[in-house]
Amino acid sequence: MGLTERFTDLREPWRPIHVLLAIPVTLIVVITVVDILAPQDIRLGPLLVIAPALTASFAGVLPTGGVGLLAVAAQAYIGRHIGVLSSRSMVVQIVALALLSALTVLFALIRERRGRELARVRSVAEAAQRVLLWPLPDRIGPLRVASLYLAAEDETLIGGDLYAATRTRGATRVMIGDVRGKGLAAVGEAALLLGAFREAAHQHVGLPELAAALERSVARYEDDFEPREVTGECFVTTLLLEIPDEDRVVRMTSCGHPAPLLLSPGRSVGMPSLHPAPPLGVGYRGPAGYAADAFPFEDGDTLLLYTDGVTEARDRGGDFYPFEERAARWTESSPEALLNHLRHDLLAHVGGRLGDDAALVALRRDPTMPRHKRRPARTDRPDASHQGRGTTGPRR
Repeated sequence: MGLTERFTDLREPWRPIHVLLAIPVTLIVVITVVDILAPQDIRLGPLLVIAPALTASFAGVLPTGGVGLLAVAAQAYIGRHIGVLSSRSMVVQIVALALLSALTVLFALIRERRGRELARVRSVAEAAQRVLLWPLPDRIGPLRVASLYLAAEDETLIGGDLYAATRTRGATRVMIGDVRGKGLAAVGEAALLLGAFREAAHQHVGLPELAAALERSVARYEDDFEPREVTGECFVTTLLLEIPDEDRVVRMTSCGHPAPLLLSPGRSVGMPSLHPAPPLGVGYRGPAGYAADAFPFEDGDTLLLYTDGVTEARDRGGDFYPFEERAARWTESSPEALLNHLRHDLLAHVGGRLGDDAALVALRRDPTMPRHKRRPARTDRPDASHQGRGTTGPRR
């Protein structure tokens, strides 16, 4: 930021920084007046250094320098008013105040530069996330969709949890997964699995074949990129779903991932039975090693997919989050409202900080869309996926 931009910022009216600048300026005025009126054996001038130090905590170089100059001028005015401006003590006080003000300006300059560097890094990370990890739309075929992601690590937008959805002929396929570990260490494997799902979901007729294809992709990744000392320690729990447009059922294959909650109007919460296979990355089993379960999914029902960052979240007393009990409170809510409720409730339970990445996806079969108005599935439309920071509802 150049001098022109800084002066332009200073001319902008009613910015919060201008309100805060009134505090150190008022402090200088008060200290000056009190020092002049106080007895000669009481000198408050050295306290003027507080003003530039305080300004450096919230403002940039120019405001800090301006307040520092004002403090030095106030110290000189105090010395002149009481007739000791040329005394050794007053000269030392003025020089010391000027040096300390210069140090605070230097601190403000360093902080400002690091702030700009951090902003650039975050903007690059957000841009990379949008390019690599596509968001879920608010509607996929006959389904209303909402998604929520909460990363466990501070200053991290993405982590090891992931979810994706794509349209195939006459159906919607959805994946949710959880890479072992959290934060940036799990991003590479999660991104690989998202890319593999986007491609393989259109090439395999059944979910067991799709699961086997994803297993091969994870195995190749481990062989090519993982260090030998951690080979076999990385795996991904994954849940694959296929939701036909016309049939009121859901087909599901689990690779070590828990079953979703099935929410029906009237506070009814169920958990479909599963025959899970081991997580991806444990060992290739072939299509015959994966089961395809099915259960009813009627109009108005909501499927709530989740990762263990939700169910294993603990409060300060060590109690797990009562996920099924809390979800039953909002079975009548829309997918967006449901995830908003769960987000606030979950963060309140853990005291605002999660110990692991957490992801939620809500899918509702919309009864308001007549069958004859539902658009036919297109296999050439882009897939939708997301792996990132906390977001709820329709994604921009």
